[in-house]
Amino acid sequence: MTELEAGRAETLAPVRSGAALQRYRDVLIALVAFAVLASLPLFTGSKALLDFVIRCSAYGLFATSLNLLVGYTGLTSFGHGMFFGLGAYSFGLIMQKLGVPIPVAFVATLAITAAIAAVIGAICVRLKDIYFAFVTLAFQMLIHSTILSWASFTGGDQGLRGGIPRPTFLGINLANHIHLYVASCALLILGLLAMRQIAQSPFGYTLRMIRDNAARASFLGIDVWRAKLTVFVLAALFAAMGGMVMALFVSGAYPEFAYWTISGEGIFINMLGGVSTFLGPMVGTVLLLLLNDTVTRFTEYHGIVLGVVILFFALGLRKGLLDFVADWFAHRRDAGEGR
Repeated sequence: MTELEAGRAETLAPVRSGAALQRYRDVLIALVAFAVLASLPLFTGSKALLDFVIRCSAYGLFATSLNLLVGYTGLTSFGHGMFFGLGAYSFGLIMQKLGVPIPVAFVATLAITAAIAAVIGAICVRLKDIYFAFVTLAFQMLIHSTILSWASFTGGDQGLRGGIPRPTFLGINLANHIHLYVASCALLILGLLAMRQIAQSPFGYTLRMIRDNAARASFLGIDVWRAKLTVFVLAALFAAMGGMVMALFVSGAYPEFAYWTISGEGIFINMLGGVSTFLGPMVGTVLLLLLNDTVTRFTEYHGIVLGVVILFFALGLRKGLLDFVADWFAHRRDAGEGR
């Protein structure tokens, strides 16, 4: 080993050690979070609360995957909801038509999503800004129209009827509400942990560099197109996981899962929770579902109320809630150090 290589190894050793500690801390937090969520049925028999957590799992995976594109890479997709719908429909059709075990259908759905996302991403990530946003929206509307038009296969505007078979595997019966709840929580925690590792990896910091200055990243030898395509496919896989959770929850798949409004809700969730902090989309998911569940009870004009909420965050806070809280704590810490 030369002196230069020895010096570089000494410099990198503390960095690697810090990254390993960060990884262990994330795993520990994930285990604690799963233990808390999984034990919830022991303390409450509220089916509504467990249903709320299952819906949070589906939309949380979807919204956090969208933030890999929006917050970390600077790719604002108006069509990310197509992968949520694609996951729900692929999983439901495989279970209905082939009757394979659930893990096999899960893996096959991810494989189908990866293949389609690679083709769509290869076209879209070459585009910039608003062109990327609108072409992804165009692909989403194409998939939505295909679902409506191919009624003999997808059920058309009625969706997949007859329910999704849920055979028992490894002692897990997803027809049982508690089993479905625990499985949804497990998928949420595993998905968030995986996305966290992606965001904190060297690849994640490469994405930030591309977001901040793609030309400089390219000048430094980074293959920008390949990095964007990789994160596009990864985000699609996690969105499809959310779609599968939703398909299991409602025991079906419906055209609304692939409609543009799903993508709009994903962007709204990120605006509510924030895109600068990893858990911002999860906070936004909880806020949006709470707003939907409460506002619709008191008024039929819930769309107007949600619009006012959007204006409050856009014009009042000018950032998501968790971003605002994080900035407030950082400001107080800096003020304390300056005294």
